[in-house]
Amino acid sequence: MESLSAVRGEAPEPDGIDALDPVGAAVLRELSRMLAELARDATFSDAIDLHSLPLGEVGRAQLRRRLGQGEVDAALDIAGPSRITETAYAGAWWLRHADADDHAVLEQIVVARVPALLLAHAEDIADAAQRLAVELAPRACQEIAHE
Repeated sequence: MESLSAVRGEAPEPDGIDALDPVGAAVLRELSRMLAELARDATFSDAIDLHSLPLGEVGRAQLRRRLGQGEVDAALDIAGPSRITETAYAGAWWLRHADADDHAVLEQIVVARVPALLLAHAEDIADAAQRLAVELAPRACQEIAHE
């Protein structure tokens, strides 16, 4: 039987926090604090805005490698491509939103059970329920008539 870490995805062997640049190391420490909070409170949600930090491409790539890959990878198209990738640490998600030319306009590490961007809106669910009920109504009438 596979171990849970093999099934979930696994972070690369940690080179230690010293292998990252100082900003990346600070992000990891903050992420650790945020994950501990999420473990205590399932409603907790917060994000680290990577664009607001002095983190260059090399530092960002090191951080991305250090966080590893989880089992969920979602692509959305909301005014440009968005990708939400679970890291190897449950509850930590890498979110990238780009413009039409694929330039990153938002890049965050989101800490939550599920990022809010992936949740269906209540109004959309109500519309879907109504639409499906309407689609099924003629068929239900036909089935009753044939009985």
